[in-house]
Amino acid sequence: MGNLLCCVQVDQSTVLIRERFGKFDDVLEPGCHCMPWFLGSQVAGHLSLRLQQLDVRCETKTKDNVFVNVVASIQYRALANKAGDAFYKLTNTQSQIKAYVFDVIRASVPKLILDDVFEQKNEIARAVENELEKAMSAYGYEIVQTLIVDIEPDEHVKRAMNEINAAARLRLAANEKAEAEKIVQIKRAEGEAEAKYLSGLGIARQRQAIVDGLRDSVIGFSENVPGTSAKDVMDMVLITQYFDTMKEIGASSKSSAVFIPHGPGSVRDIATQIRDGLLQASHTN
Repeated sequence: MGNLLCCVQVDQSTVLIRERFGKFDDVLEPGCHCMPWFLGSQVAGHLSLRLQQLDVRCETKTKDNVFVNVVASIQYRALANKAGDAFYKLTNTQSQIKAYVFDVIRASVPKLILDDVFEQKNEIARAVENELEKAMSAYGYEIVQTLIVDIEPDEHVKRAMNEINAAARLRLAANEKAEAEKIVQIKRAEGEAEAKYLSGLGIARQRQAIVDGLRDSVIGFSENVPGTSAKDVMDMVLITQYFDTMKEIGASSKSSAVFIPHGPGSVRDIATQIRDGLLQASHTN
């Protein structure tokens, strides 16, 4: 019906290429237009102005001889003011774009090692976009955005990279564990040293208290009992403490057998040994 009435409808986001007697005549924008077919006008084709996307997978090799598949996503669209160039100059737009993407990626990636490819993917995408923009603008196309959406090394390479990463993390964990054990041992040793120091300090104070108590007892007893020498009082106090100690040893349920020489003549020797030991400890402190 449209051909009979010599009119044609152009949809939104689309332009129509009109020819007259086989020659380019005009670009018709969305809406209804007159198409006098009897004067040689005809529709050559439609051109979409919508944003299009092309995913390009390119296999290449890095500087350290690792083969990778780089997937680039190209977003492009035809320009309304250059619709004639976009329609007539290129037979296959996507094939042309792929050729430029392959050329740039295979020129950029071999200059980088594998780790740098992952880190510099934005620079690679920018290089692809710049090259496409210069080339496709002459054909009436605009490159809106270029993205490197995926970098896929060989499966064996990925497995090796994962193993390297896992080994590094295990080594770090082992170092941290060893450092923690070292800190625990140092703290334990410091605690034992502090405990021994305080224990020795307590023993020294205990001995000093015993010596001070004995001295006070001897002085008090000598003053209250006339005719008693300090040596006699000291012997009596030491013998008393000796028997108290023997009593405690015998009363303890965990005590082992203790053999001590005991007799009338041994009491004086025991008193002398105890007195000498205490006096020596007092001088040491």
